[in-house]
Amino acid sequence: MLHATKTPAEKRAWFRQSLAGGKMLRFPGAFAPLVAMQIEKLGFDGVYVSGAALSAELGFPDIGLTTLSEVASRAESIARMTSLPTIVDIDTGFGEVANLARTIATIEAAGLCGCHLEDQQFPKRCGHLDNKQLVTVEEMSRKIKAAASAKTDANFLIIARTDARGVEGLAPAIERAQCYVDAGAEMIFPEALLDESEFEAFRSAIDVPLLANMTEFGKSPLLTTDQLSNLGYNLVIYPVTTLRLAMKAIEKGLLSLSEQGTQEPMVAKMQTRQQLYELLRYAEYGEFDKELFNFNLSQGDHCG
Repeated sequence: MLHATKTPAEKRAWFRQSLAGGKMLRFPGAFAPLVAMQIEKLGFDGVYVSGAALSAELGFPDIGLTTLSEVASRAESIARMTSLPTIVDIDTGFGEVANLARTIATIEAAGLCGCHLEDQQFPKRCGHLDNKQLVTVEEMSRKIKAAASAKTDANFLIIARTDARGVEGLAPAIERAQCYVDAGAEMIFPEALLDESEFEAFRSAIDVPLLANMTEFGKSPLLTTDQLSNLGYNLVIYPVTTLRLAMKAIEKGLLSLSEQGTQEPMVAKMQTRQQLYELLRYAEYGEFDKELFNFNLSQGDHCG
C-alpha cells in the first residue's frame, strides 16, 4: 500500500532477466506516482520518468533547469509506488565526471532500476529539436566509465543516449554508440532516428540492448511494438504520452467549466471516486485503522 511489494534489488533483477529473455518491454512515462500505479494496473512492463515531462510539470522547458535533488526526489516517489522497474532520464548528468558519479549513487539509492545519460552539451534541449550541440566522444566515455564505477548494484542499468544522428549523421552516431558500449554502457538509446532503416542499422551494428523512443510530434515515426520487436529492439518508452493526454483533457474540461458554469457535462469523462479509491487501494488502509475506510461507494458513483 504505502510502497511497492518488491524491493529495488528485486525489481532490478527482474528487469535484467526480462531484457535477457528477449521480450519487448513497454515503459510509458509517469509524471506522478498515481500515473505509475495506473501503468502497473494496466499491465505494462515498466515505468519511465521523463526529464522533459518533469520539467514541464514544474513549469519549465526541457533545457536542463531541473536539479539532481528535484529529479531524484520525484523519481523516488514514482518508483516507490510501483512494483514495476522504473528508469529515469538524468539529462547530461548534472555536472562533470565527479558530479555524474554522485548522480548515479543518488539515483540508485532512490530505488531506480537504471538511468540514461545523453551526449549533449549543457544546457541541453529536447532530442527532437534542431541545432543540438554534442560533447566529444572522449568526454562522454569518461562519464559512462564513471557511471559504471559508481553503481553498487550490478543490476542497475547504465543507458547511454546519443543525439548524434541529428548533428553528425547516422554513421557517426553508430560509431559513438560503439564507443559508449566499450566505455561500459549496457544499453544504447539512439535518439531521433528518421525511419525504420535507421533503427535497423543501429541494431545491426550494436550488440547490447537497444531503447526506442516513441515520443509524439518528434522526428521518429511512431512504430508499433511489433515493428520495434521485429527490428530487434528491447525496450520502448512513451515519455510524455500520459502528460499530453492529461493536459489536453484538463484543457477541455476547464474550457467546458468556463463556458457552461458547471462541470456536469464533463463528469462522464472523469475517473470516478470509486475508480480512484480502487487504484489507491484505499480499502486496504483499513488494516492500519478500521476507521479509515468505513463507508460504502455505489457502483454508479461519479463523484470527483
